[in-house]
Amino acid sequence: MKICSFAIGIFLFIAGGLFAQESKVKIKVDTLPTALLIIDVQDFYFPGGHLPLVNPEAASEKAAVVLQMFRRQNLPVIHIQHTGGSPIHKNVAPLAGEKVITKKEANGFNGTDLLNYLMTLKVERLVICGMQTQMCVEATTRAAYDLGFKCIVVEDACATRNLKYGRRTIFATDVHACALTIMNGYYASVIPVAGLE
Repeated sequence: MKICSFAIGIFLFIAGGLFAQESKVKIKVDTLPTALLIIDVQDFYFPGGHLPLVNPEAASEKAAVVLQMFRRQNLPVIHIQHTGGSPIHKNVAPLAGEKVITKKEANGFNGTDLLNYLMTLKVERLVICGMQTQMCVEATTRAAYDLGFKCIVVEDACATRNLKYGRRTIFATDVHACALTIMNGYYASVIPVAGLE
């Protein structure tokens, strides 16, 4: 019985590994024009800022991994920055020549030149990450889908905070998971950083 259980465990481990490899999004080898949107990874969301999130450092480090992936492949990178004077965090700071779009609304397309810029690049797919998951990330993703873009949201490169509803506290992990669940399979494919290559 123990041997049988061990064998089943090995099979599931191998099968899981094969599935993970097959399900990766191979951006560098496919032909679909793709750009990266990094949304509102700004200092005010970090410790010491006026609206600190839960674990923004970890999310920004994952976003930095995706950013380096796009830079290595010379794919378009677009930084979206909410107005208000808070700088883009050092972990994902733009390089000279990378597009920076400032916005006033949650939706990164609303009142900005984002759509025109993407059309100029002939982009068809967006890889999206940033802060906050249920606000600017979700709003921009939904808008992008409605505009005809294929969307990928990088789940571990996003972050949010605890919210209050009446007397209830909705913890950041639940807010994050709920927003991702709503987007996944309809507005976007939601995958971890490890799902990109």
